[in-house]
Amino acid sequence: MRKETFGKDVIVHVVQRGARQANIVRDESDRWRFLRLIKYLNDDSVPRNWEREIAPEHIRAGFKRPETWGEPAPYVSILAYCLMDNHFHILLQERTEDGIAKFMQRVCTSMAAYFNTKYKERGSLFQGPYRARVVDSDVHLQYLAAYIQIKNPFERYPHGFQNAIQNYKQALEWAQSDPFNSLADYLRLRQRSLVDFEAIDEIFGEEDLITFGRDLLEGKYLRGEDFHELELD
Repeated sequence: MRKETFGKDVIVHVVQRGARQANIVRDESDRWRFLRLIKYLNDDSVPRNWEREIAPEHIRAGFKRPETWGEPAPYVSILAYCLMDNHFHILLQERTEDGIAKFMQRVCTSMAAYFNTKYKERGSLFQGPYRARVVDSDVHLQYLAAYIQIKNPFERYPHGFQNAIQNYKQALEWAQSDPFNSLADYLRLRQRSLVDFEAIDEIFGEEDLITFGRDLLEGKYLRGEDFHELELD
């Protein structure tokens, strides 16, 4: 496990990539399992065999937590996320000592074991330890919220990234319908609780995110001397 203490309430941008840029998810079931992981493994009180206790009605009810698990003990607050085919981004706020390290260790270990068993693969699923960088200003936080929830999903837009920039409204609607990023959660268009709404309400309003995303895609922030490093790409 990566040993790095960030400190309670510190916000960190985390990226994990597939080894040799290979895909870390191959089908829809892999993608939905990733969502279950970031929901249910963000809890120190979750039992070891947690997947056996998750019923279909829990998922349909917005990733509901079984009542038999007792009081939740989250490691982190999830502020934003986006799953791509060969990597994922998560914007996290640490809630307990070493919370980010513990959360990421659980998620990555589970993903790797599941992937190798399902596809009869061997070796490392990921290229190495996850990359992480502390977010140290409000403008950096705003930039990353738009980068993770708008720019990255737009790269998966069926009609191409440039078309998404030129047809921002239509591409934004598509991104909101994509279940594997948090944009719809952020805009309160989806009834599930993968993100910490109380935490993200402190960042900025919904319209600000949409405006910031357009500005980012139009290149208005490309000259920001620290922004490129924050992307961790």
